[in-house]
Amino acid sequence: MTERQVSLRREGAVALVTLSNPGRLNAMTRAMWRALRAVFDDLHGDTALRCVVVRGEGGAFCAGGDISEYPSFRFEEASLREFHENEVWAALQAMLDCPLPLVAQIEGACMGAGVEIASCCDIRLAGASAKFGAPIAKLGFPMAPREAALVHGAIGDVLARDMLLAAGVHGAQRLYDAGFLLHVLPDAEVPAAAQAHAARIAALSPQAARLHKATFTALKSGGAAAQQLLATAYDYADTAEHREGIDAFLAKRPPNFRPS
Repeated sequence: MTERQVSLRREGAVALVTLSNPGRLNAMTRAMWRALRAVFDDLHGDTALRCVVVRGEGGAFCAGGDISEYPSFRFEEASLREFHENEVWAALQAMLDCPLPLVAQIEGACMGAGVEIASCCDIRLAGASAKFGAPIAKLGFPMAPREAALVHGAIGDVLARDMLLAAGVHGAQRLYDAGFLLHVLPDAEVPAAAQAHAARIAALSPQAARLHKATFTALKSGGAAAQQLLATAYDYADTAEHREGIDAFLAKRPPNFRPS
């Protein structure tokens, strides 16, 4: 594990991004937020990779923010704004901007910052004993507006309001029922299932994945972004991946989507 407490390891076409804050259930320090942004900035333009698994070390995903740091900066408006806008949101935006599919491997605690990080992922798998919440109202402060909007959009109105207004903590099955999770699995099966899902994605067309992610982003933004999407939606017509996928299907053979 690097000193940055956020590591990146490549396994073929899959990248493993691991959060590590031993003894604190991988609670996010300021250094970790900066490191998370740097890791995802490094992933842009890496044509050898086709999927990213985001996970925590030691059987927990992320227990929130590292509150031991908070007295040093949270009581001044300027430093508080700097933290949320230029550290936390900058890292989350780097994840949202990543053109690669992101798979969250959620084990144990997924609280506060953990829910925010998981909300940036495209696919989320969790262990049956995982717990989700953002009980920061107990600490006397709200979730920052853009972070709250991100979580609200991912988990839905009912659970977002309960987590933020009533400090509600919910199990994995409740998050599955709300559409936040793709699968709830026995705890011991989560790492293998997440990596198998990533490998499945990595075997498919990276061009299709990239364009699908761009579509989701543009349609959510609406307005000019949606109009630009419609203007360029068919630019892939004369591309090698498009031809290879159809040729392979007609020839009844597996496709070979080479890095472009």
